[in-house]
Amino acid sequence: MTVQTLKSLADALAQKKVSSRELASQYLDRIKAINPAINAFITVDRDGALAAADLADKAIAAGNAAALTGVPIAHKDIFCTEGVLTTCGSKMLSNFVSPYDAHVVSQLKVAGTVSLGKTNLDEFAMGSTSESSFYGAVKNPWKLDRVPGGSSGGSAAAVAAGMVPAATGTDTGGSIRQPAGLCGITGIKPTYGVVSRYGMIAYASSLDQGGPMAHTAEDCALLLNHMAGFDARDSTSLERPVEDYTADLNKPLQGLRIGLPKEYFGDGLAEDVRTAIEGALAELRKLGATTVEVSLPNTHLAIPAYYVIAPAEASSNLSRFDGVRYGHRAAQYKDLAEMYSKSRAEGFGGEVKRRILVGAYVLSHGYYDAYYIKAQQLRCLIAQDFQQALQSCDIIAGPVAPTAAWGLGQMADDPVQMYLADIYTIAVNLAGLPALSTPAGFSNEGLPVGLQLIGNYFGEARLLGAAHQLQQATDWHLRTPDIG
Repeated sequence: MTVQTLKSLADALAQKKVSSRELASQYLDRIKAINPAINAFITVDRDGALAAADLADKAIAAGNAAALTGVPIAHKDIFCTEGVLTTCGSKMLSNFVSPYDAHVVSQLKVAGTVSLGKTNLDEFAMGSTSESSFYGAVKNPWKLDRVPGGSSGGSAAAVAAGMVPAATGTDTGGSIRQPAGLCGITGIKPTYGVVSRYGMIAYASSLDQGGPMAHTAEDCALLLNHMAGFDARDSTSLERPVEDYTADLNKPLQGLRIGLPKEYFGDGLAEDVRTAIEGALAELRKLGATTVEVSLPNTHLAIPAYYVIAPAEASSNLSRFDGVRYGHRAAQYKDLAEMYSKSRAEGFGGEVKRRILVGAYVLSHGYYDAYYIKAQQLRCLIAQDFQQALQSCDIIAGPVAPTAAWGLGQMADDPVQMYLADIYTIAVNLAGLPALSTPAGFSNEGLPVGLQLIGNYFGEARLLGAAHQLQQATDWHLRTPDIG
């Protein structure tokens, strides 16, 4: 399979070498052929995609094309899309057709993109493997008995398998970067508040952030140009000047200082992953960057802090799913209380129930101070660690995950082990910083390894520039799985 980048497709459309309808049809046919094996899509909107492609072709013919007019993409099925099923990978919302578009969806529509459908995910974005979906597990296209990472595993697998050139994702504790790393593509989590959360069904409101996933850093920059921006409907959206995230793509890396946290390269990191990461860092040094050791001493506290704060917010956010206004409602019940309990018992899966219960517990009287307040204090310490480290470097680098993709079902009975797979990504969300994953080679089994780059607040352009320069010097991002 030859990688088709968003940039190359946009150029081909602008030069009228191909029509949007032809492109949409090609990708829809590929989805039909290989999605049954990978299960990356929950909903394929063939009629809607072809109608949008026809409108895009008319706009191109009339000279009214926007930057990405006619380019096919897909949306993680956590973004509300008007007139299309929006399920969050849950039985609870298996019949929910959204009456409006999320901000991200509407912004990308304005940019001219053509949505092919909605991608699979861990239920309500709660997971690191994309196995907890009501619609079944997503498979990693590099090896179908391995996980693609989560929760944006459907988006990552769809891009890696060539079913779509780019897709949206969300990142609460690494859910863009980790699946991007395990599937060999690029994905960026922006600074908290840069991308509006309006219409993005909430998991943990102070941590969730939408972002793009594609083969290249350049494609992610092009998408982020349209996804980012102030939205008055989201109280956490940041009002700041419009930024061009492609601005630093061709900036040389001469003088760039890369911090290597000693905590990211200790015990627990698989040797083949370490070797791949060191190879990518060597390439960055060849391009003019220098590396310095830094410390993030509270890294070991990130997972316990996260798994208090995120479930606490989830227990509050998911209380709206009660069978009354929308979503699944139990068929038989005696009274309102039983309708609530039965609807939730039937509608939510095991991982979602676990996190709701944990969240309700840590917010309860007598435990709020002992757990939730302490976790928020740890969050401040973690954010301070990053600020201290970034005084001696421009960006921070390390692995995305401790290992390459592991086996489907391998952690099904050990949720704590699954939580530990996010050891290198969670702290970034607690601090609200931007970070990305870029391909960095392969494991001993030939599975992709991701390099994580972390920046200071609003440092997305610098991160994308560093990843782009690395991608210009290597071909890891152009290698694809043998999936037909």
